Amino acid sequence: MSKAKIHFVCQECGADSPKWLGRCPGCESWNSMVEETFSRQNGKKSNNAGNGAKPRPITEVDNFVVPRLSTGVGEFDRVLGGGIVPGALILIGGDPGIGKSTMLLQVACSVSQTYGSVLYVSGEESAAQTKMRAERLNKLSNKLLIMTETNLDEIALSANHLNPALLIIDSIQTMYSPEIPSAPGSVGQVRESTGKLLRLAKESGIPIAIIGHVTKEGNIAGPRILEHMVDVVLYFEGEKTYAFRVLRAIKNRFGSTHESGIFSMEEDGLIEVKNPSGLLLSERPESAPGSVVLACMEGVRPLLIEIQALVSTTCFGMPRRMAVGFDYNRLILLMAVLEKRVGLMLSNQDAYVNAVGGIKVTEPAADLAVILAVASSFRNISLDAHTVVMGEVGLTGEVRMVSRVDVRISEAATMGFKRFVIPAGNLTGLKIRQPGLKIVGVSNVIEAMEAVFL
Repeated sequence: MSKAKIHFVCQECGADSPKWLGRCPGCESWNSMVEETFSRQNGKKSNNAGNGAKPRPITEVDNFVVPRLSTGVGEFDRVLGGGIVPGALILIGGDPGIGKSTMLLQVACSVSQTYGSVLYVSGEESAAQTKMRAERLNKLSNKLLIMTETNLDEIALSANHLNPALLIIDSIQTMYSPEIPSAPGSVGQVRESTGKLLRLAKESGIPIAIIGHVTKEGNIAGPRILEHMVDVVLYFEGEKTYAFRVLRAIKNRFGSTHESGIFSMEEDGLIEVKNPSGLLLSERPESAPGSVVLACMEGVRPLLIEIQALVSTTCFGMPRRMAVGFDYNRLILLMAVLEKRVGLMLSNQDAYVNAVGGIKVTEPAADLAVILAVASSFRNISLDAHTVVMGEVGLTGEVRMVSRVDVRISEAATMGFKRFVIPAGNLTGLKIRQPGLKIVGVSNVIEAMEAVFL
């Protein structure tokens, strides 16, 4: 007979303890221990000694090319590294309503039309609801099979019987294993359910894509070990009020984690954006103070984004600082550099910075664009409409080098920009030699302001 036992498991690292602890002994996070109940077979131990694989030199391991399944969605394939690898376990996370189920339903329909049946398991919606969304997206296929089930044993039986080209689980937090006497979504259930799906994928060769919920901090819900178990971790992000969505690879055992896919949410689903720079700059006002064009990298893809700043005299005792699409703490740091190194008196000024289009800018190369946008709004002087800016700014006011400058400049040149303000350190290794381009290297913030404010 099985004997139930209560213990406590950390939601972050999966460490367990026989009693509740305020601080996890493994990852040292506070208030992360939750109660779990599991069954243990009395007197039964597994001993597979001598039956496992034998060690061998790595030079004797056979090389083979992993075949990939094209999903028919170019941006999705781009992030995965060329398509779905058979037997891969893919985890996709994102905020509620961001488009995770929509994207996977589009992928499921495309794969079913090319490679055979696809099993879509929904634990949150009924079959009728899933069909309504498919009709709205115009993604109906006779080989797209819908199953509303949360018992993983039943799902595994159906998958082994059908042997689909792709299995989709929506979502992992609704699945449960009958062997674990805890509620679906608990740490133990999520860990055990993912483990079963991992074994199913590796033993059968069926690629499995699972949707994961996120916490209010933006992390994938469940134990941190969940991300270690899967082969690929994708994160779908974007602002609901904007049409743009960005798909990033956080972990990828079959490709690079530097790729990203950009989509636009339309009435008929997610549409791939082939020229995001053109769309982001299509409504940019020319000769407007506080507007600067930034050449940033979204993975390995160059992207042109308009950075806007608005500086006005405050009505309060303490000035307000606000950033949308840019790190708030980084904005405070850069404004301190402007006050100390340049001499701009911003202590009585409200400052608002916005990355237009709902794109989140995270790389340090945006520092110089933010500084120049703030200075432009404060002085009420506009920059040249054909100027692109890039560079990281240090606390002493120096402008540091950024990566892949040639690619950034080439992308901007195709959009009609002629003048570029870049770090002076990047001039040495610059390879681009297009006629008509004026490239200015600057060593500090003062030189950058002299170069753009003519």
